[in-house]
Amino acid sequence: MRAPIRLAILASLLAPTAAHAQQVGDPQGSGPIVSALLWLQGTMLGNVATAVAVMAVAAVGFMMLTGRLNWRFGATVIIGCFVLFGAASIVAGIQGAAG
Repeated sequence: MRAPIRLAILASLLAPTAAHAQQVGDPQGSGPIVSALLWLQGTMLGNVATAVAVMAVAAVGFMMLTGRLNWRFGATVIIGCFVLFGAASIVAGIQGAAG
């Protein structure tokens, strides 16, 4: 085959399209599961979780400054808090880039 034909075939195979097996809404009978996951999300991102994360970052920061904690472990705790509270924005960005 010639190069332009190969390129056209490759471009058509790699073009983003919607999968036909994907459903638009939640599947039938998933109401209790969705409710439980929304409760879990509310708990993980609520006021209690925010207060615990603030205290954890403060404690880790103090321990890092006094030399009692490895900087790498302290950084992973702080990055973990960013990922936990920024998960909705991260997923929205990925979905926006994919679709």
